[in-house]
Amino acid sequence: MNLDFKIKNLLLICLIFLGVFNQYYSQTQVQPDFKTGADQPEIYLPLLKNKTIGVVTNQTGLMSDKTHLVDFLVKNGIKIKSIFAPEHGFRGDADAGAKVKNGVDVKTGIPIVSLYGNNKKPKPEQLSGIDIVVFDIQDVGVRFYTYISTLSYLMEAGAENNVEIMVLDRPNPHDGYTDGPVLRKKWTSFVGLHEVPVVYGLTIGEYGKMVNGEKWLKNGVQAQYTLVPMKNYHKKQRYPMLDKPSPNLPNDKAINLYPSLCFFEGTQVSVGRGTDFPFQIYGSPWTENLPYQFTPKPSYGAKDPFLNGKLCYGENLSSYPKDLRELNLEWVIKAYQNYKNSELDFFLKPASGKNFWFDTLSGTDELRKQIIAGKSIQEIKVSWKKDLESFEKIRTRYVIYEN
Repeated sequence: MNLDFKIKNLLLICLIFLGVFNQYYSQTQVQPDFKTGADQPEIYLPLLKNKTIGVVTNQTGLMSDKTHLVDFLVKNGIKIKSIFAPEHGFRGDADAGAKVKNGVDVKTGIPIVSLYGNNKKPKPEQLSGIDIVVFDIQDVGVRFYTYISTLSYLMEAGAENNVEIMVLDRPNPHDGYTDGPVLRKKWTSFVGLHEVPVVYGLTIGEYGKMVNGEKWLKNGVQAQYTLVPMKNYHKKQRYPMLDKPSPNLPNDKAINLYPSLCFFEGTQVSVGRGTDFPFQIYGSPWTENLPYQFTPKPSYGAKDPFLNGKLCYGENLSSYPKDLRELNLEWVIKAYQNYKNSELDFFLKPASGKNFWFDTLSGTDELRKQIIAGKSIQEIKVSWKKDLESFEKIRTRYVIYEN
């Protein structure tokens, strides 16, 4: 009897394990016939033939065989007038916020035009003679990650100068859910152009459709917008990236934690820039009660990291077991509660007349005030619900892939 009972329990455990495994496998398995927009040249090459084009891309503009889109287009006789480089540059090696310079691509001889710094929106003369601009960048699906802003400014310039915009779509590693405060217009900036939540649950191609369809571009203009969608893409599955989207998002764990940890960029807390674990650890010299220790130092992608050379106390999340599909506010609240510094406020104080950087990232000052007031995570998330429901009504109009 006892043996039968043990066998039944063992079988039950096995069935539970298989159920969990199958659920995880179904969410992470890539369909054998999955293709990005870039991997479907049969769709876009005929549309580019005999045209003069520009390309907005970086190191992530790769096809499945690791051929860069620019090299592929040149090989197929497509005339490229300019490569437009977003934040981090064409090769993706510039620090966050660093000036990206104009130049020439050594491999192809094509001029490179920076779309960062003082030239975030292509000028009419930079689009002169161009029929179509092809946009192909791996995004991460988070409002304050600036590639969606680059696309928006590109679409605006395209609409104003009668230049078509073509987006080759790629997976969103935070697809299939929405979370976070919805941006208020007062906090509009390059890290938040539109009234969307921190995590908005759309691919970059769907996002462009939304911006165009909702007439969110300046003066309500609409771009001639062509989307080359992915094939057999599912919004709740997760897909491997062919290259890291920027220097401080080196792996899937950093990307998964990024929406939750980026809030620290508006505080006296490091998110690990200048260490081996950017966006996988956090800490400050003034949170000594926290267990993990690290010291930021200059490194690739972080030439002068925040809290450079200072011993920080915090947490190491590089082995965090969960695949987050929501914002986790536990860490920023824990750091705030453990912060002890009578001279420096936890939240980085703005220059005269400007917003707190934390508020700019949040898209509102409410989250900062809620943390100061000691609101619980549940109370904070409940306060987002109405705005998220309103955004969802907009979002669903532009979803083109299966959930």
